[in-house]
Amino acid sequence: MALVAGTAVAASPARADSPYERGPDPTNSILEASRGPFATGSQDVSSLSVSGFGGGTIYYPTDTSQGTFGAVAISPGFTARWSSISWLGPRIASHGFVVIGIETLTLYDQPDSRGRQLLAALDYLTSRSSVRTRIDPNRLAVAGHSMGGGGSLEAARSRPALQAAVPLAPWNGTKNWSTLRVPTTIIGGESDTIAPVASHSIPFYNSIPASAEKSYVELNNASHFFPQTTNTPTGKHAVAWLKRFVDDDTRYDQFICPGPSGSAISDYRNTCPLG
Repeated sequence: MALVAGTAVAASPARADSPYERGPDPTNSILEASRGPFATGSQDVSSLSVSGFGGGTIYYPTDTSQGTFGAVAISPGFTARWSSISWLGPRIASHGFVVIGIETLTLYDQPDSRGRQLLAALDYLTSRSSVRTRIDPNRLAVAGHSMGGGGSLEAARSRPALQAAVPLAPWNGTKNWSTLRVPTTIIGGESDTIAPVASHSIPFYNSIPASAEKSYVELNNASHFFPQTTNTPTGKHAVAWLKRFVDDDTRYDQFICPGPSGSAISDYRNTCPLG
């Protein structure tokens, strides 16, 4: 297992309104930094040791003094490997999550297959992985890019016990997600020509019932491939959403409602049930 140092001092909760709060009170600077307050380790998972997905890499906080953490499974997109979006692994883990970035069974798997693989990865994390004792199996989430983002919608619809979903530039032939019940934030690129927001992200968002709790972030002039390089607005909003809904940490309400703004954001929509 490789260890990666966090960028801040050892995290300690300032208060405990939720029993799952982890880390210091959040600030813009903490969320916009390349790493959060927790030091992290990583472990590769061979495809030969798992079933239902193609292996991948686990990232986890090294601190075991604050109890268990929520967990997130993330899928890359069509023809892509985990390395294409791997910056998300340590970034999210360093805010107090166990993350598994998966390799898919084939590079050409469609969203429904990627959704099943995300769930298989979460099942592996919580039941068989070497970090399973660090995870609260009742606080799980999914995310992904492109067809992986479409897969995260599939996973959330089929497993309503999940706490959050974070599709990034999602692609899916299904446009109606009215039966989805998991808090979902969709991040799209304004200039995406592969999964145009007008025919993917926005219809997806509009079809999710408000009762599920949802938001839509559109990145100004961003292409379909914005998650394939470090993207601060994406990292910031994804972490805030996961902290709020996986950890039930109301300290992050301020970053969701009214939500992100500025020159990097071309559109933000939210049911705003918070605050």
